[in-house]
Amino acid sequence: MTKVIRGKIFVLDDNIDTDQIIPAEYLTLVPSKPDEYEKLGSYALAGLPDRYGKFIPPGEMKTTYPIIVAGENFGCGSSREHAPIALGASGVKAVIAESYARIFFRNCAATGELYPWESQERLCDKFETGHEVSIDFESNQLINHTLGQIYNLKSLGEVGPVIDAGGIFAYARQTGMISSR
Repeated sequence: MTKVIRGKIFVLDDNIDTDQIIPAEYLTLVPSKPDEYEKLGSYALAGLPDRYGKFIPPGEMKTTYPIIVAGENFGCGSSREHAPIALGASGVKAVIAESYARIFFRNCAATGELYPWESQERLCDKFETGHEVSIDFESNQLINHTLGQIYNLKSLGEVGPVIDAGGIFAYARQTGMISSR
């Protein structure tokens, strides 16, 4: 069975930094506590300029956008693990960007919160927030159902199974790299 993520997208442009993803004032929330994990998700993308619109509807804890499409250098800034955790807690399953800050990409794998796909072309200028899309993991494709177009994505490679497992430690236990006792 082919793995697919489907839903509406939220479109961002270049250099979305970790302070826009989760402002520093919310870093006191502890993601390992379930109620604080949920609260952290409710602040995802709270640092964005108003021109993007609301990522989390007023009064809600989750987003209606399971997929983000962005430009270059997504997740730049500080090395905070809270950034991919906040997005995952908000309901995001995947980000598709032209490129990532390496530490953000690595934190996606370490936490197992979301899939960091890389596009083969600039998609943030071709999509609009609210388009209905799906990501086909087998074919490495993004299908824009609103526009009836298909775009190729770079393979997730070795990071896919790590995220599937729930993060680097879960993957290491699952594969016998470290003891599961």
